[in-house]
Amino acid sequence: MTPVTVPDLSEERALLGAGYTHVAGIDEVGRGAWAGPVCAAAVVLPLHRADLEARLTGVRDSKLCSPVQREALWGVIRGVAVGIGVGWATPAEVDALGIAPATRRAMERAVAELPLAVDALLLDYVRLPGVALPQRAFPKADVRCLSVAAASIIAKVERDRLMAALDVEVPGYAFARHKGYGTQLHRQALERLGPSRVHRMSWKPLQETKWTVS
Repeated sequence: MTPVTVPDLSEERALLGAGYTHVAGIDEVGRGAWAGPVCAAAVVLPLHRADLEARLTGVRDSKLCSPVQREALWGVIRGVAVGIGVGWATPAEVDALGIAPATRRAMERAVAELPLAVDALLLDYVRLPGVALPQRAFPKADVRCLSVAAASIIAKVERDRLMAALDVEVPGYAFARHKGYGTQLHRQALERLGPSRVHRMSWKPLQETKWTVS
């Protein structure tokens, strides 16, 4: 069976038909990185717009987009959405809580940052027990649901921009290039410099050697 790569509004409009008016799609990026925060985004689309899917042509799971495409779509989504919230979980929170609770915390913060009240959530696999709203969570929601795909792009662009800024603040690690993920370039920088204040010290690659945090 060929996987679906073009998201649509079927899940969102099913919730709309069930009486929900503002549905937030939520997704995150940065779970597997060795450094930097987890970033989550919540996106509420104007589901009554007849031209919504046409306006958001090209929006799909951020992993299927090039950096140039993501930057362009970030602007399109921000111009169309009726509400966007972005939430973060710091490397220290990842170390203290574990990646799954830290990810949920970032998502909850994204919902809290929305400029309007929502009455239902669509999520990529992860549920949020701390949010008292109806939730539909299932695998590949970022591939299937347009609002979740939009959230994946917002979160990815926001986090990439932060990692580029950290490349200036914490030089030497090439964060702007690998965004904190476990590339050979990143490992070489760690071997040369040791970990920085934005590394996740609970991650196995960071525990392989007794580092001095810079």
